[in-house]
Amino acid sequence: MAPSSAPHRAFRPANDLLAFLLEVAALLALAVWGYEWGGHLVVGAVLGAVVAGAAAVLWGAFAAPRARYPVPLPAVLAVKALVFGSAALALAGLGMRTQALWFAGLVLVNTVLVTYYRSRDRST
Repeated sequence: MAPSSAPHRAFRPANDLLAFLLEVAALLALAVWGYEWGGHLVVGAVLGAVVAGAAAVLWGAFAAPRARYPVPLPAVLAVKALVFGSAALALAGLGMRTQALWFAGLVLVNTVLVTYYRSRDRST
């Protein structure tokens, strides 16, 4: 089946949606980890907001599809590895080791597919 066939065209938006949901889940995992690590209600809330906010700014600046500062693909992948890797470690640190492994696996497969589709779009 050719890459431009209907199943492939239908699969790409689903994969893009999964990418967005994984990004939101990463920010949520980082925020919850920061909150738990902070200990105190106010300190935890501030730390959770700062950690998730820093990841969101980093992502928006360099890794988002319409990033503020377009960088080469290796830099985009490095930012994604940093944010998603931190989120997986945050889940593990919260005692959610199985979920961290599933999250990391989904991120890996999704990132490979998103990178493939975007590189194909640039070459055509």
